[in-house]
Amino acid sequence: MLHLLQIDLKKLTNYRTFWIVCGIYFITLAFITASGMEVLKFASEKIEDFGGSININRIPLYHFPDVWQNLIWVAGFFKFVLGVMVIISVTNEFAYRTVRQNIIDGLSRWEFLQSKILTNAVLAATSMVMLFFIALITGLIYSPELRFSEIIDDIEFFPAYFLQVFGYLSFALLMSVLVNRAGLTIIILMVARGLELFIIHKAVDVDALTPFFPLESVERLITVPFMRYVFQEVLDHPMIISVLTAGTWIFLFNYFAYLKLKKSDI
Repeated sequence: MLHLLQIDLKKLTNYRTFWIVCGIYFITLAFITASGMEVLKFASEKIEDFGGSININRIPLYHFPDVWQNLIWVAGFFKFVLGVMVIISVTNEFAYRTVRQNIIDGLSRWEFLQSKILTNAVLAATSMVMLFFIALITGLIYSPELRFSEIIDDIEFFPAYFLQVFGYLSFALLMSVLVNRAGLTIIILMVARGLELFIIHKAVDVDALTPFFPLESVERLITVPFMRYVFQEVLDHPMIISVLTAGTWIFLFNYFAYLKLKKSDI
């Protein structure tokens, strides 16, 4: 398994676009999540200049334990960039016939796909670890009081975040194997969520079915946390049913990708 991961990472790390896209992703992720409080402070000062009044420090956006779920939810918007990286990586394998060369050199089709799945897991894990340290440092800076019980509270959202990113990248992998063309696959990735929401709200009348749609199940792993600040109840932990549903779809994404690869003329 480690050998398969090394094969794929060696190809990616020699690919300039990989470093550019990943650099954009991680720099943007760090900047947007970590600088949010300063942006809010600047906005509150401008409001005060126009005669308004708002004390942003009273809203515990960046305090423990709220900071964990808040930053994780915001970070979820940036997984599209990693999805693009996966699409470019996989479709290039078909465009330049490296997948054929790998199989000629002795890899089975499942081993080739497994190398991509493992790489997706590494990307998701790297994103999770980076976000953990960003949130930890941010919370240590802005929390008025530090209590160990509050610091570790809600930390279970990080495994859910890993599952969310890994699920999204698995969907990108499936689309890449099905379509084989980078531009078209990226467009599909861009519109897939919107199309799913349209189907949910316009074509499906049974609300009970909504959580079982593929991308919806992945997104529901992390619920919107900010409604708590307008005195509405929010989930402060990932739901087991969401984890199980998303896990099932992740398995199906990768299984369908294998079936397509198994039958493809490469």
